[in-house]
Amino acid sequence: MKTPDRRQAESGFEQMTFLPKPKFNPHWPNRATFPGEALERMLAGERLTQPTFGLTRWRLSAYIKDLDYMGWPIQRADVPNPHGQHPIRQYWLDGETIRAARGEA
Repeated sequence: MKTPDRRQAESGFEQMTFLPKPKFNPHWPNRATFPGEALERMLAGERLTQPTFGLTRWRLSAYIKDLDYMGWPIQRADVPNPHGQHPIRQYWLDGETIRAARGEA
């Protein structure tokens, strides 16, 4: 049996794929929903956290997960919390995704 540190190739190269990248074709949420609002704000270039999205709403992460299920490639990272000691999650769309959604890609 292989030891855990020997399960991956050591060539230093990423696995190549011969299949084309799938066409950008996510589902669009209803604009009158919280996932729709989150998407609209991210398409405008905004980076969202729970405090910037609004503390009176339920969980931003649930709306982001809905967008994941719809095929949106949401970027995420932990950032310092301005109101506490634990980091919070920030969500955004990369420029390529925003251009594709606008039909510019």
